[in-house]
Amino acid sequence: MLRLSKLADYAVLTLVGLGRHDEVVTSSALAAETGVPEPTVAKVLKTLSADGLLVSQRGARGGYRLACKLEDISVARVIAAVDGPISLTACVSGGGCDNGADCALYGSWDVVNEAIRDALAGISIAKMAEMSMPARRIRAELCASRDNTLHDSKSADQVGTFGG
Repeated sequence: MLRLSKLADYAVLTLVGLGRHDEVVTSSALAAETGVPEPTVAKVLKTLSADGLLVSQRGARGGYRLACKLEDISVARVIAAVDGPISLTACVSGGGCDNGADCALYGSWDVVNEAIRDALAGISIAKMAEMSMPARRIRAELCASRDNTLHDSKSADQVGTFGG
């Protein structure tokens, strides 16, 4: 199974959260907003800042802000910033394959790896944020509906208890 690291997932989530702000935001504020533990958010922010995706501001009004627009940041760039180069197998791009040139698939994985890297490079963090909006709205509606159902059932119980 091909799977991103949790840190890469948190990095995308953190960037989407940061993109909702025009001002400098602290790691603790982003942690509260995203639900990701603050030490993890701090680690992600430092990593993304070191890669040039964020600008850090020190001091009493310190925090982080985007170095460029979310439209200009690809998922591939975030993964590479957090996890290093995208590589499906150890032998991609001349990596450490045990069989080397004797392998029947020597060089074949490069095509697959490049296709995946290109696909991820074509998806911006802005697109991820845009796609998350309907999901967030549906989740909020479900929670509100569930809260109303709980409230209505409590009211019905109270009527049944006191009206009988």
